[in-house]
Amino acid sequence: MLGQAGQGQSGSAHVVVLGNEKGGSGKSTTALHIAVALMKAGQRVATIDLDCRQQSFTRYVNNRRAWARRSNLDLEIPAHHCIKYGETMQIAENENAEFQQFMAAISAVERKFDFIVIDTPGADTYLMRLAHSMADTLVTPINDSFLDFDVLGTIDPATYSVTGESHYAEMVRDVRRKRRQVDGATTDWIVVRNRLSMLGSRNKQLVANGLKQLSLRLGFRPIDGFAERVVYREFFPRGLTALDDIDEQTLGTRPSMGHVTAREEVTGLLRQLKLPLDERGRRRAANRAEWFSQVDKPLEVHDIIAT
Repeated sequence: MLGQAGQGQSGSAHVVVLGNEKGGSGKSTTALHIAVALMKAGQRVATIDLDCRQQSFTRYVNNRRAWARRSNLDLEIPAHHCIKYGETMQIAENENAEFQQFMAAISAVERKFDFIVIDTPGADTYLMRLAHSMADTLVTPINDSFLDFDVLGTIDPATYSVTGESHYAEMVRDVRRKRRQVDGATTDWIVVRNRLSMLGSRNKQLVANGLKQLSLRLGFRPIDGFAERVVYREFFPRGLTALDDIDEQTLGTRPSMGHVTAREEVTGLLRQLKLPLDERGRRRAANRAEWFSQVDKPLEVHDIIAT
């Protein structure tokens, strides 16, 4: 089982978990961009939505599937699983039903895919903790403000220096420690600053300084994520990402410089995640690109008859 997933055990998928106890931080948007980027790199990707109530990730994937079918577009679609919310009057029964669904989903994909991308709910739940304990790469998106910083740590209001860790950070530290004790594997924890202002400000610099201090205490890598751009909200209804071929047919409007900049932003983020792409996947991506470059061309005689 995926207690020894990813780099820790040959043949198991590398597990990427999107986690943050606070909602509205861009987990689902980041999750789909990661999944699509991996598929475009030729990797086999499965996705799991653990947010039984909100299901934003599931709707994003479903929107992508529907738009691809409606517009006859070749959009990469992950093998997606959504954990259904338990609706009995007994909490224990609900948790057990959700756990059984999750384990069934993991069992179905852990040996057949290169990556599993898991989106977790913005709350401290049993499944959220379980997913964190399985993570080879943990991505925690936060909005670029001290309101979201509070999920990770506390600060002195006069000096803005870090004074302690918050509940979520303590939980992550605990599951990472237990993971090392169980199988010796380490979790690469990345904190992604989202909704960045495109203008410099004192608040922006103070948050950056706070994250740098906290990263030394908790052992995560702070990186810049997505700026505050309207284009990311435009993508959701059609399930698109900044990595797709954006034109008037796919987007419904003429692409702007914002779309170009968003792609560069996403590419930079994914480069910093340092996910382990295998050579077989790279070859699959190259072969797929070559096939699509030739698909509309007429066959030549030498393509049909061996000489």
